[in-house]
Amino acid sequence: MPPADPTSGPPSRRALLGGAAALGLLPASVLAQGAAREGAKGGTRDAKDVAKDQGAAPAPEPRALQAAPGKARFRPEPAPETAVWSFDGKAAPPVLRVRLGETVRVRVENRTDKPLALHWHGVRNQNAMDGVGGVTQAPIAPGADFTYAFTPPDAGTYIVRPLVVGGSSEPSGRGLAGFLIVEEKAPPAVDADVALLLQDWRLEPDGSLMGFGQTAFAAANGRLGNLVTVNGRPAPETFEARPGARVRVRLGNACNARGTRIRFEGMKVYVAAVDGQPTDTFEPLRATLPFPPGTRYDLLVDLPAEADQTGSISALVGQGLVLASVTTKGAPVTEKRPPIGPVGENKLLPAEIKLQNAVRRDVVITGGASVAKEGPKEGPKESPKDAPKDAGTKAGGAKESGAKETGPKPAEPTYGGDPARIWMVNGQSGAAGLAPIFTVKRGQVVVLTLRNETAFPQALHLHGHVFRLLHPLDDGWEPYWLDTFQLLEGRTARIAFQADNPGRWLISATVLERFDTGLWTAFEVT
Repeated sequence: MPPADPTSGPPSRRALLGGAAALGLLPASVLAQGAAREGAKGGTRDAKDVAKDQGAAPAPEPRALQAAPGKARFRPEPAPETAVWSFDGKAAPPVLRVRLGETVRVRVENRTDKPLALHWHGVRNQNAMDGVGGVTQAPIAPGADFTYAFTPPDAGTYIVRPLVVGGSSEPSGRGLAGFLIVEEKAPPAVDADVALLLQDWRLEPDGSLMGFGQTAFAAANGRLGNLVTVNGRPAPETFEARPGARVRVRLGNACNARGTRIRFEGMKVYVAAVDGQPTDTFEPLRATLPFPPGTRYDLLVDLPAEADQTGSISALVGQGLVLASVTTKGAPVTEKRPPIGPVGENKLLPAEIKLQNAVRRDVVITGGASVAKEGPKEGPKESPKDAPKDAGTKAGGAKESGAKETGPKPAEPTYGGDPARIWMVNGQSGAAGLAPIFTVKRGQVVVLTLRNETAFPQALHLHGHVFRLLHPLDDGWEPYWLDTFQLLEGRTARIAFQADNPGRWLISATVLERFDTGLWTAFEVT
């Protein structure tokens, strides 16, 4: 299997079409919802106070979600457990499930020693509930709590990630992550609904977590781990499912930095939603999909009718790393299903985006480490695109378990600037109090020309909105909505969205070491 290709670009229709895969059954952790305790700007009024002022009945009690130190077993005994941070003392990331139209009410209790905020990645949220500590809310101080209360407007699959200006990588790298699943009012008939959340961990030989704050990581590829987990356990996850079962699989990348491609083997898979938004079903091209941090896919697969058949999902890391596999066991499913089709449509999103009167702005990303144009003397020249970044370098690589380094070692990226302001957007490094780079009125169509003038692929996330990836000549767009995509080094792409959600929103790196060191900016919708 080829080495990982973390330089894979945004998922064009070609990049996403054609394929095969397989997975299995995972009992979803269903967490109740809860209410709100602190104001979005750092106040202490909760939902019951607001309801009392308005003469309304108080909101239901929120579901408490406690973030605290814990232990996880990543290696067999007698190896020691790893000190991590987790929610409610469980190594498995939580999976919060609500129905479309229901309110999410979660009181986050911070029992760690660092400030926290939880970003509901992909939710077209109220601005005060977006969960960016230092921008949309005051960070949750150690020992304090904050209640998120919002009603997601769209069904879909979303990731819960720590996001605090200057302090996101450590809580993520210590393990805090989760899923929010908003189920359709009339979901498709399936035999199982499986959630698979990818994380990776940077471990020392003794099993402890490597320290945080390395400038070399932040200025290059980010904190790439050397152990991959799925749902909090070392990969692969293995499952059994009945022959002939139809399974909905929700994949999410909650890694600190690892972007890869995923390959499906042994079964034919159909993509039904990208970044939570439904699309016409299609098969991934060459059975692979790009998978940068923050990305989600909803897949539909019909398992074979025969017993003892196996299929798998693999990450193209090193010689290939199996993330999950399923084997058909037991009595076959006899109920006939209609052919696989779309999971529905989101009628809240426009059928088309009218670009004629769009506000057009440039977003230019600069900074980071420099990469030598010439490789080592003993081997052929390598560009950052060709270099096996997942194979491990001092600047942010780390060998995966079972992965072999192939080819000559690439030249190490170098950086000698300010370690707190490594990256810039339009000449400014993101920091609390940053002024928006543009302001538009609600309902205005916006076209952003994104230029990546760095030596590395950049995974970017648009907060509070979803966008279309435009074709180069303004003659159309890719046929699905996105909130996260990857822009290759030295490349330019254009996205279009309707700015219909008021507030101050971020355009941010999903590689969290880059976010912490300035790779984000903001815009305002009034």
